Amino acid sequence: MLYMILGRDAEQSLQRRSGARDAHLARIRALADDGRLVLAGPLPAIDAEDPGPAGFSGSLIVAEFDSLISARDWADGDPYLQCGAWTETEVKPFKQVLP
Repeated sequence: MLYMILGRDAEQSLQRRSGARDAHLARIRALADDGRLVLAGPLPAIDAEDPGPAGFSGSLIVAEFDSLISARDWADGDPYLQCGAWTETEVKPFKQVLP
């Protein structure tokens, strides 16, 4: 089943994000390599492709997991959460309708 993972950024998270970005992306690439990733990306804090120093308010990942528990476990292991770039994650079942 698909699950939505929403990571919420801490204030002034850019430096922490930068330090953990490679490890964070490696985990997401592994989902993609396994054919389980639907989409993933950051949420700019302002209405801009590149938010610059305004940074990000969070990140969204939609991927396939065996269960809600396994999706939560995966989210709990994310480097952004572990380094404090994210303050929390929200994980919910997701039903893709389109495309």
